[in-house]
Amino acid sequence: MAFGARVDRCGEVVFNTGMCGYQEILTDPSYAGQFVTLTTAEVGNYGVNPEDVESRGLFLSGLVIGDLTEPSNYRATQSLDAYLKANGVPGIYGVDTRALTIHLREHGNQKAWLGNGRIIEWSNNRMDEEREGIEAAKRWEGLDGQDYASRVSCKEPYEFGLGQSPSFDRPSDSSFDRSHSTIRPFDHSIIRPFDHSIISPRVICYDFGVKTNILRSLAAFARVTVVPAQTPAADVLAQQPDGVFLSNGPADPAAVGYAIANIRDLLGKVPLFGICLGHQLLSLACGAKTGRLKFGHHGCNHPVKNLATGKVEITSQNHNFAVLPESVPDCLAVTHVNLNDGSIEGLRHKTLPAFSVQYHPESCPGPHDSQYLFGEFCEMMKGAGEK
Repeated sequence: MAFGARVDRCGEVVFNTGMCGYQEILTDPSYAGQFVTLTTAEVGNYGVNPEDVESRGLFLSGLVIGDLTEPSNYRATQSLDAYLKANGVPGIYGVDTRALTIHLREHGNQKAWLGNGRIIEWSNNRMDEEREGIEAAKRWEGLDGQDYASRVSCKEPYEFGLGQSPSFDRPSDSSFDRSHSTIRPFDHSIIRPFDHSIISPRVICYDFGVKTNILRSLAAFARVTVVPAQTPAADVLAQQPDGVFLSNGPADPAAVGYAIANIRDLLGKVPLFGICLGHQLLSLACGAKTGRLKFGHHGCNHPVKNLATGKVEITSQNHNFAVLPESVPDCLAVTHVNLNDGSIEGLRHKTLPAFSVQYHPESCPGPHDSQYLFGEFCEMMKGAGEK
């Protein structure tokens, strides 16, 4: 059954194994170009609200779920159906999402067409809708070789502070008030005081599809400036930052050549911390290669082992590409591995202040096991500043 916006879309179908957090999933720019299949049985029961958005809008192609339920939660300001309608995103419910997930696990992520609006017409000849959808999906360019980071990035730089939502192209005095948000606050105990008597360290965040809680986590200990994906490294260095953060983002990292070149120019000149797409881009800048996973990692329950401590973290992930183990250059050391498939989940440069992880340590949605990484970034900046 159709719900959400009455439009037709092409995209790549992926499955997300999280049991909750659908609003954060919907507003994660890393899902640009994708139909998100939620494996949890019922979706929509706590509605949506303006406090839990993770970006300026919805970038996914569509939503596929099992049962659609009406909201019953005091925080809800809108139903999921109305929210998708307002943001132009189609959805479909009544799908056996677990059977679909098994299909994707066996055959890999699939191109698809969701017919939720008008019927496509070619040369004034109306064709069978199913056949038209298949042909439309085949014609779609897909995500491989596509730079989606520039599509979802902000257009102008902006400052971000605690209690603020990302302004992106909106005025800095955002109307969203997060002062009473029920999202668990950042754990300040993981941050040792930075050795600046008054001024906090300055972090510049490259926006490849950054999420609100990532910026909130950084702003807990730093002054944060967000810059568009294509900002030259020279412009970043001219601002004399204490560190540079490389954000998450969608699609194929190898297609974001300008970012790889900029990161090469930043290596060794300023501490770097990358996550998700930022992890892949940092790896490429150091000489590694990336490739597709069969069906990607999407969800907030992925086990990752920290090789330095031996501890296992339950992590939030959203990516289709990964660093190829055989391509890791000698200058990089593997720090984290995925316990489901053994793929690389973290890397650290052996001689330069730079490290990255494949997952989302900001935990929206997801567990808080990985917030310590922001503390490590702070320590790295502190160490670089003392030299």
